[in-house]
Amino acid sequence: MTSETVPIPHPPRIPLIGSVTSFDREVPLNTFILLAKQYGEIYQLDLFGKIIVQLNSYALINEVCNEMRFKKTVAPALAEVRDLISDGLFTAHGDEENWGIAHRLLMPAFNAQSIRGMFDDMKDICDQLVLKWERFGHDNIIDPADDFTRLTLDTIALCSMSYRFNSFYLTEPPQFAKAMVEYLKECFARATRPSIVQAMMPGASAKFQENKEFMTSVGNKIIEERKANPIEKKDLLNIMLFGVDPKTGQRLSEDTIMRNLLTFLIAGHETSSGLLTFMTYYLMKNPETMRKLRNEIDEVVGQEPIQLEDLSKMPYLIAVMRETLRLSPPTPQRSAAPVADTVLGGKYFVKAGTYLRLHIWAMHKDPTIWGEDANEFRPERMLDGKFEALPPNAWQPFGFGARACIGRAFAWQEVQLVMASVVQKFDLFFVDPSYNLELQMNLTVKPKNFHIRARPRNLGPSLYASPSSNLLQAQNQNKTNVAATSAAASSTGGSKVPLYVLYGSNTGSSESFAQRISNNAVSHGFSAKLGTLDSSTGNLPADGPVVIITATYEGQPADNAAHFVDWLTSLPSSSLFTGVKFAVFGCGNADWVNTFYRIPTLIDQTLESHGGKRLLEMGRGDSGKGEFFEVFDKWENDLWEALTKAYSTSSDSIAVGFEITTVDPGTGRAVALRQADNAVLGTVKENRVLTKPGSTGVKRHLEFELPEGLTYKSGDYLCILPQNPIRDVRRVLAYFGLSNEQMIVLKSSGPTSIPTDKPVSIYEILLGYVELSQPATSHDLSILINASTTDSTRSALEDLKANYQEKILHSRRSVLSILETFPAKDINLDLGVFLRMLPAMRIRQYSISSSPLWNACNVTLTVSVLEAPSLADGTKTFLGVGSNYLSDLLPGDKVQMSVRASPSRSATSASGFHLPEDLMRPVIAFAAGSGLAPIRAFVQERAMQKLAGRDVGKILLFFGCRSPEEDYIYQEELGEWEKMGVVDVRAAFSRANEKSEGCKYVQDRLWHDRQDIKDVTAKNAIVFICGSSKVAKGVMAKCADITRSIYPELNEEEATKKLQEVLKGRYATDVFD
Repeated sequence: MTSETVPIPHPPRIPLIGSVTSFDREVPLNTFILLAKQYGEIYQLDLFGKIIVQLNSYALINEVCNEMRFKKTVAPALAEVRDLISDGLFTAHGDEENWGIAHRLLMPAFNAQSIRGMFDDMKDICDQLVLKWERFGHDNIIDPADDFTRLTLDTIALCSMSYRFNSFYLTEPPQFAKAMVEYLKECFARATRPSIVQAMMPGASAKFQENKEFMTSVGNKIIEERKANPIEKKDLLNIMLFGVDPKTGQRLSEDTIMRNLLTFLIAGHETSSGLLTFMTYYLMKNPETMRKLRNEIDEVVGQEPIQLEDLSKMPYLIAVMRETLRLSPPTPQRSAAPVADTVLGGKYFVKAGTYLRLHIWAMHKDPTIWGEDANEFRPERMLDGKFEALPPNAWQPFGFGARACIGRAFAWQEVQLVMASVVQKFDLFFVDPSYNLELQMNLTVKPKNFHIRARPRNLGPSLYASPSSNLLQAQNQNKTNVAATSAAASSTGGSKVPLYVLYGSNTGSSESFAQRISNNAVSHGFSAKLGTLDSSTGNLPADGPVVIITATYEGQPADNAAHFVDWLTSLPSSSLFTGVKFAVFGCGNADWVNTFYRIPTLIDQTLESHGGKRLLEMGRGDSGKGEFFEVFDKWENDLWEALTKAYSTSSDSIAVGFEITTVDPGTGRAVALRQADNAVLGTVKENRVLTKPGSTGVKRHLEFELPEGLTYKSGDYLCILPQNPIRDVRRVLAYFGLSNEQMIVLKSSGPTSIPTDKPVSIYEILLGYVELSQPATSHDLSILINASTTDSTRSALEDLKANYQEKILHSRRSVLSILETFPAKDINLDLGVFLRMLPAMRIRQYSISSSPLWNACNVTLTVSVLEAPSLADGTKTFLGVGSNYLSDLLPGDKVQMSVRASPSRSATSASGFHLPEDLMRPVIAFAAGSGLAPIRAFVQERAMQKLAGRDVGKILLFFGCRSPEEDYIYQEELGEWEKMGVVDVRAAFSRANEKSEGCKYVQDRLWHDRQDIKDVTAKNAIVFICGSSKVAKGVMAKCADITRSIYPELNEEEATKKLQEVLKGRYATDVFD
């Protein structure tokens, strides 16, 4: 811990025992809830010497979602469960190989298509529950937690391994269920039980072992029965028995199969039964919600049996499910640990490996996210785009990241079906009308002592909503047949147009879509070739249309698309895909809204920006919604219409296909440089000159469409990762006698930002990985001196080093410019040494000149283009790297960028370089040239607010430039804003001061209008200064003079001090040179 951090609060401790005495041993969650209310966002527990840091707020838990800084850990109770299932899917440590193999094998079994294929089995078990409640009658007392546990256990067993426990045919729960409950309770207890106490409980240990052995025997029995009586159904058990890991080529061992079989039986029913029970409670406790849900179900289903297609038509049911999981997530906590020593929330120091417990139950009620009614059950907060608009990681009932619940789609469909069926069929009543929620806790949480009665509804005639069309293809579609179809199409010859269908898929949904397009190609006059995206890396064909179907997995590409995406995002050429005609369909899940469609969008935009022609707008399918397949169906129809029109195809003959191969990528440059981890591609929308023709110095206005997910505020910065001027790259190539197409392989003994150990273009390295214009260092000069081959050159270089400030820094002489001064033979410098001398390319930061109220998705920059005679050699021109890179951009170009927030507070301003929250507070702003950028954003923001009917304080703007006929940028719009009463512009023209009240510079106009300054300052105005340091110093000097005019008794020093007192907390600067 450092002096800048604060201690983490904790409840009282007892030596050796720690905080354990304050626990509710039956339901520790109750303790955690109370401690969170007492201690706030974070507290620390000591359990027999083991330190646990509990995080309760959205802010801290969201921070821990950074998987670069924190890793998932296995919680103590789950660690006990490992005694049974070892490295099963939800108890494995992150580095265990079997987890990766099992995860890759089983993910396809939980894709949208596979889950849809399980509907009939789910309905089989659901009908058993409904039948039981109907036959027992409304006088029967129901324990919903028990019945829902029977249902979910039977459902996961039947759907995943075609095994029936027949729980609803037994008076008591199955022996397996009993053994499992007892085993999990003991695991939970052992997690907080000292080893010395555990050693004194032989009876509990014996029962623990007995239950373990029984469950293991059941698992082995299921496996042996399947081996003795094989079936063709592609369920989880068959996948585990016969599947081969596509990455390693390995199969799961029989022990691993058994452990994962038990994993699914445990994890596949506990949380779903908890969700169903909590939903039943909240619906019964909130009659209005129950009514709304019932009306929705009645409208969609009526009295008809619920069909798969019906589930997608019940948005309120989804909202109820989401709200239930918010208020009462059955898995109320998860655990993590920092990878290295770190500071949480900017103030809480935690050591590497510290056990962090993330209190999702508390976070889901954080009022900063959910409002003052966070503890109320209100499904409406999940409707009409509100759920999608939540901050990242604010809703986490299924865990987080790669280790999130693999079966969430399975559980989602199961719960939808069961709750829709229950609400459709029954009126529900509390046995105890005064019952309020109580909790019981094992590994998960459920309502306790919650009992109901269910009475069948007497439903009259109601509107029958016909189901939507079934888009699902046969679940076990034969891939060999797909290939044969394509091969047949390719072999018949003729005039059929080649069609390349590429997919990126982990779970199989995208692949099945791709197969479908491939199969349908012949009837539309195309010969299809099917392959993964990775198989096309580096050689995207242009002799026929390219159709790409791909998914996003929490922001990342599919395993078989990673290489393609990496290649695509690193392409330096803007015309590489000229001649390529393409269409993209993206699969995503809106529950992870911040990464929704990221990969397909990136592919779609990058192909177009690099010269490709889009044949059809990108399709978007949300696998979390029932219309997922319907959306694709419509998109496919539109695709065939676009393709047949573009290629005038017929079905007369078939042409030969094209073999697709692979290559490498481009936003990787930002990652390699380790500067902008969040840099993504924005799109140039406009690039225009602001200054008049013939003016001295060019200023440009650039508009960018921000990458998806980026937001900004007025006063923020846009960070750009530029490229060197092509002229300077050619100078290097010429000096070393290299071709711009030459490929080299670099090796490095230490870390470097330059690509190593692989072929790479020297042109690409020089263009974007190193700075060519930075002044040489003294160390650089020493290297050049040692490399000198003549005394005269050595002497000249030594003179440069001796007069470094004057001859290097002042004239900004780069290593390249120094080399060009001497004949190449006079300095024997190796290319590798030269590259080592160059600093890595750095980002450039520019003040944003627009307001998000104008356009939240777009930003503008106002840039002075640096193109001036070289101080080192007057016969040459110096080109600023960042400004010239921006100057040369064309609409449609992709630019690596990120938004950097302006500090919210500073030593001189309570709000940093941002407008005050009080709209009526006046502003005094000083700017010159392109320094107008952030001030323009402020004026634009208040103009938008004014247009919305709000009263705003006026901005008194002092702006300096050469003349109104040369470089008075944004003159027309400033005039319009003046008419609105938003801004009052006081100009100063250095080359036409007769047009600015005789004032040459901003500080002169400030003095001229000092009375207005006094009046506005007296109204508590906030002051902004933006421009060069020279402008800032001049303005502050004149302000001091004004202060002395008010207080003539003060000397210069005293006046400056008085000025600082007057402006304390009221001014901010954005100064650059």
